[in-house]
Amino acid sequence: MSETGAFRGFSKQTVKFFKDLADHNNRAWFEAHRDVYESEVMAPARAYIEAMGARLKPAVPRIVAVPKVNKSIFKINRDTRFSLDPAPYKTNLGLYFWEGPRPRLEAAGFYFGLEPPNVMLGGGMYMFPDKMLEKFRRAAVHPKLGRELTAIVKDLTAHGYEASGRYYKRIPPGYEAAHPNASLLLHNGLYTGWEGKIPAEFYSEAFVDFSCAKFEPIIPLHRWLMKVLA
Repeated sequence: MSETGAFRGFSKQTVKFFKDLADHNNRAWFEAHRDVYESEVMAPARAYIEAMGARLKPAVPRIVAVPKVNKSIFKINRDTRFSLDPAPYKTNLGLYFWEGPRPRLEAAGFYFGLEPPNVMLGGGMYMFPDKMLEKFRRAAVHPKLGRELTAIVKDLTAHGYEASGRYYKRIPPGYEAAHPNASLLLHNGLYTGWEGKIPAEFYSEAFVDFSCAKFEPIIPLHRWLMKVLA
């Protein structure tokens, strides 16, 4: 039996916490409101992770959904060592479900992000590790795998999704600028998704169905990435 309980939705207090944190981003305020963070952010986040792990498993059997910080929950503390912004906390909630035994940032997966007033539901790989970038490029221009990717991107566009991750300005040496997938060779990651205002479903168990509907068109991209980057 789950230790977190069934997912019943996030709350208005979840949203309010991040709005208030944006206005009072300091340790004293956070510590004074830690009980709200635990009850209205972390508790429903853990339940959502378990619910989504169960729902994604039939389509992605090796899905990893672990309701812990630095697993499926991105930590709220910011690394300010090399930043001009001294604010100690992120003003968003980030959750990630990835596939297989590799570290989470070395595997394709599905992402949930809350930063009021918006929610994001997406998937793919935000940034390819150096050791995987060349694998991606070779697959993108491969006669068979490249055609598969072209069809996947076309289908994503039909669903209103954009293939994001463009970073470079020039086609890498050794690749043809005339190739149908040449624009994808400018990417250092490949991801897509939906972002919009917080929907009514966010506040109930119906948000699991809502999330699944947004993730479903991304599953072919997820499978392609896992296949070619293995």
